[in-house]
Amino acid sequence: MSKAATRVALLGAGYIADWHAGALKRTPGVEISAVCDLSRNAADALAGRCGAARVFTSLDEMLDAGVADSVHVLTPPHIHAEAAEKILKAGIAAFVEKPFALNVEDCQRLDALSNAKGAHLGVNHNFLMLPSYDRLKADIASGIIGPIDTFEANWQFPLAPLRSGPFSLWMLRQPQNLLFELGPHLFAFVADILGPLDDISVDLRNPIEIPGGVTHYQGWRITGRAGHTSVNLNLSLVEGCDHRSLRIRGLGAVAHYDFAEDTYRRETAPMGDIVVGPLLRQLSTARQAFSAGAGNAFRQLTSLNAHAPYGLSIQRAVDGFYRSMHDGADIDGRLSAGLAASATAMIERAVGDAGSKFAPKRDAQTPPPEANGKTMLVIGGTGFIGRALCRALFDQGYHVRVFSRGAGGGLARQDGRVSVISGDLKSDEDLRAAMAGADGVFHLARASESSWQGYLENDVAVTRRIGEACLAAGVKRLVYTGTIDSYDASNADRTITEQTPFDEDLERRNLYARSKAACEEELLALQRARDLSLVIARPGIVIGKGGPLQHWGIAMWRGATACKLWGDGRNFMPFVLVDDVAAGLVLAMDKPEALGRSFNLIGEPMLSARDYFDEVSRACGVRMRTGPTPVWTYFVVDMVKYWLKRLIARKPGLTRPSFRDWSSRAQRSPFDNAAAKQVLGWAPEADRARFVERGIAQANLFGMGRAASTETESGQDAATLR
Repeated sequence: MSKAATRVALLGAGYIADWHAGALKRTPGVEISAVCDLSRNAADALAGRCGAARVFTSLDEMLDAGVADSVHVLTPPHIHAEAAEKILKAGIAAFVEKPFALNVEDCQRLDALSNAKGAHLGVNHNFLMLPSYDRLKADIASGIIGPIDTFEANWQFPLAPLRSGPFSLWMLRQPQNLLFELGPHLFAFVADILGPLDDISVDLRNPIEIPGGVTHYQGWRITGRAGHTSVNLNLSLVEGCDHRSLRIRGLGAVAHYDFAEDTYRRETAPMGDIVVGPLLRQLSTARQAFSAGAGNAFRQLTSLNAHAPYGLSIQRAVDGFYRSMHDGADIDGRLSAGLAASATAMIERAVGDAGSKFAPKRDAQTPPPEANGKTMLVIGGTGFIGRALCRALFDQGYHVRVFSRGAGGGLARQDGRVSVISGDLKSDEDLRAAMAGADGVFHLARASESSWQGYLENDVAVTRRIGEACLAAGVKRLVYTGTIDSYDASNADRTITEQTPFDEDLERRNLYARSKAACEEELLALQRARDLSLVIARPGIVIGKGGPLQHWGIAMWRGATACKLWGDGRNFMPFVLVDDVAAGLVLAMDKPEALGRSFNLIGEPMLSARDYFDEVSRACGVRMRTGPTPVWTYFVVDMVKYWLKRLIARKPGLTRPSFRDWSSRAQRSPFDNAAAKQVLGWAPEADRARFVERGIAQANLFGMGRAASTETESGQDAATLR
């Protein structure tokens, strides 16, 4: 009789949970039995994707139900210790994402608890489990590298939320949280190879203040000593080339481990003479690079990218955890609580050294303008456009309520003129409570789903619920933000106005464009049937301070400075400044003539995609590498991926690629913004030099430009809505 599969539950349904679910589905002897998350919607969605039979919103409830033999703790870091303690006390195995806990005492206590309860315990530090790291460890063990003189670890990878949000993430609440979130990647290598560090010193650079008054540091340089080894850890979060690596100089060789790419090479002194030796050394490097690149490409192709380095590291960690659990063997040291405790102890010491250098939180606020007595509810106020809208409303004297699932990303003001209401968009009760007494509602929220069913549930149905709540609450006007992506913009000979119908074949378009069009139709149906007071705004490609560098409406990004254009990139793109969009939305709420109409909020035609990247190059002092790319090549590649996923991976719910969808991304059709200017009195920036200054030069796109903090054009704090 075969042994029953180990029942595994996922605690937390965020980004990392999908990676764990995918790894578990490929791990023999286990099955995903349950998902638990505070958001029932998120838990339901993940359970549907991974085939879990049970869904919970409480860890205590899930443990009492007895549905799991093991639980993966995938929550924000500050919850790890409490959750793991409950799981271990129940005698259930726990596999915890890094960081294990936020202090070494909790790490040690949980380790002791797992031993006392006989419950398996593991901690996942990504990139410790990759094949290239195995080769590095083997070379260290064999003595080829020899005693280590210097050890350098680099995590140089952009962190866009520091510049464009969401600002409500746990890691952005305090400056030290960044090190607890990202530092384990580097300190785990130190703990595994060298052991504890002495003489830890921290240097901070590239400060940036986010909404809420917290100053973060996009550069951390941490130095220390492990015995006779000098240690240098570099953490850089500005936009730039991805460089995540170890460089270890030993007495016998220099080792290079790129854990972002899962490649390893070793350099030793050449045996040849002064002429041949350098050539042999470079040939050895080239051979190692080719071997690693070819092997990785083959592995990623045959796994349909499931075994790219990030996914492979999680897969091997999960495999190792359950193999030791099933065999009753000691866990791999790289997954042990002891190693995690050592890494946490070093992070604590680094934070202790850095703490005195942190800038204090700023609580000063600009004097509020005189209130006009009206209250506006903003749904989706923590996003890029939403934050600009909240500022615009506040500056015009409105009381602003922000409806948010979380803490509101620092938008709330102490004087109460801007407040945050937490709630669930799928709760009629929460929506009506938020709308009570509100004169108007702005709906800017959007879903980000991987299936049409997900969009139907979390975007289209939610939008209808918001419309119905507006009717029930007697809201005077609802302003909904759709998208110009719902149009077919592939025809250069057709000018798009508000009277232009959406793409006639929307079912073949990308899911976002299709969903936004469906949301509009739901609201228009309520307008026709029940006289919903509605205005629809469709912003173009929005740029400006607080927006991302890598905007996929402009190009397909291959890195911070490398892009593939949608087509030849010569036509004018429908750019618009974020502050102009915010002004247009306020006018759509205020103007009586706007009721029942839709408006395309598109700036004046000034820049093509090529022009945009030329201006970025000039403003930021970096050469942007762009290349014209025929649209048909995107379509062909997408079609190949579609058939691979359908025939080999057997993925359900796939949308067959559409050539027109790819062609439309080039935005070849010109847009007419006359209606917004005439009816609303909207005046988007018309001067190219000022447009470039506001939309690019002042946007701090790379995080280290002349605007190194989130300041507005006038020098006032962009986070005045604290």
